[in-house]
Amino acid sequence: MDLSYLITPFLAWLVAGCAKFAINTIRAKRLAFDLIGYGGMPSNHSSIVSSAAAIIAFNEGLQEPALVVALALAFIVILDASSLRQQVSKHAKAINVLNKDKVEKPLRERMGHTRLEVLAGIVTGIASAWFVHYLFTFCLM
Repeated sequence: MDLSYLITPFLAWLVAGCAKFAINTIRAKRLAFDLIGYGGMPSNHSSIVSSAAAIIAFNEGLQEPALVVALALAFIVILDASSLRQQVSKHAKAINVLNKDKVEKPLRERMGHTRLEVLAGIVTGIASAWFVHYLFTFCLM
């Protein structure tokens, strides 16, 4: 089995996660461990699924049937990250306002991604896939 298919999504997750932590740390002007999670720049979910589709395209070509499955999965995940979870975020904000005096721990409000965060995740995923493809094709042969 070609390990590039296993390494690529993990690398994309790692790169996006480290970038998100660095961006959050710079914005908050402190180590932002509490800001790790859903939402933020870049989108980890978009990075992972786009890296999977990209490594299939790079390794097998655009005619590979598995690419269609990977693109469909990516489309669903990206739509979820950019629309459904943003609605969940809006609901959490409203619920927190209503329950501000009734609960100790409010609901997490930062859930979805903006289009820019999703785009940054897609770029991160494709770049990670290209790097792994290049590494396996030209350096490890």
